[in-house]
Amino acid sequence: MIIFSITILLFVSYSILIFYYRQSWRSIPDFISTRVPLTTISVIIPAKDEEENIGNLLLALQKQSYPKNLFEVIVINDHSTDRTAGVVGQFPGVLLVELKNGQLNSYKKKAIETGIAAATNELIVTTDADCIPSPEWLKTIAAFKEQTNAVFIAAPVILSAEQNNFLSTFQLLDFLVLQGITGASVYKEIHSMCNGANLAYEKKVFYEAGGFEGIDEIASGDDMLLMHKIREKNPGKIRYLKSKEAIVSTRPMRTWKDFFNQRIRWASKATYYKDKRIFWVLLLVYLFNLSFLLLLIAGFWHYQYWIYLIGLWIAKTIVEFPFVAGVASFFSKRSLLKYFFFFQPFHIFYTLIAGWLGQSGKYEWKGRKVR
Repeated sequence: MIIFSITILLFVSYSILIFYYRQSWRSIPDFISTRVPLTTISVIIPAKDEEENIGNLLLALQKQSYPKNLFEVIVINDHSTDRTAGVVGQFPGVLLVELKNGQLNSYKKKAIETGIAAATNELIVTTDADCIPSPEWLKTIAAFKEQTNAVFIAAPVILSAEQNNFLSTFQLLDFLVLQGITGASVYKEIHSMCNGANLAYEKKVFYEAGGFEGIDEIASGDDMLLMHKIREKNPGKIRYLKSKEAIVSTRPMRTWKDFFNQRIRWASKATYYKDKRIFWVLLLVYLFNLSFLLLLIAGFWHYQYWIYLIGLWIAKTIVEFPFVAGVASFFSKRSLLKYFFFFQPFHIFYTLIAGWLGQSGKYEWKGRKVR
């Protein structure tokens, strides 16, 4: 019964956390612009072997409603071996910067740093080469920055529904949960969380925080670790932009191998968080998911633990569903909710595997072996 008692304690703690996230997400006001912004923007795009995607992003940037004289686009070519540079060259006015050779563990941080050094405008906006923003994206970010005086802005990201298969649908639903936690945590200043596919921060505060110094040897963390550094020097000036016009869509992973490599990469930075609040949250989530595995194993000795396991599966779904439903409504993805209960075992499994390998293993990303 010790396992059962510990599981109940973890479940209660986890339920309180999810309820808090739900209430926090619901309390975030939808942003409505009340002014014509004039902030100058530099869009920074790291790209490695992105000839298939970069053209679509640059076309989307050409269609921005924001005045062309108020923003520039900088693509940093990270040692691409395909036609990425050639595709970028077809777009007049886009600055292409070649990343210099060097042995690094985090090429993306170096690419962003190189792009910021070449930037001439006051607000840095970062996205990924496989992303597509809405036409009002830059205008909404600029208006939000001026109305809130934020120095760092985390904005919403959604996965595009490219394929109607199990992996794609699972990622879409899982990503919604992460986005809801991101919005809730930033709005309530619980802990540092964001996604590098849709970020904005002042160029001067990037340098005031020392840029990526101190975290430049960590393969991941060009978003959350930087966010924490800036937050330390600018308390109360970190904001979450909750606006459908600010949503950026990005592509889901096409294979399970790519998916696990991505999640292991995300998990790999957990022990580097100076903001220990997020570390304890991640630990609670991991231990709670681990309790499912323990109940499964214990069931081979006594079947009653399998009954507890099914009960916990149902209880977890009931606790999480209202939170996920609220986030899904914002992103117009309520149709995915019918899969939520059935995806739970897969979510638990990948959480355990990615969390473990993120601290003890290596992974491959963009054709590179990363430690």
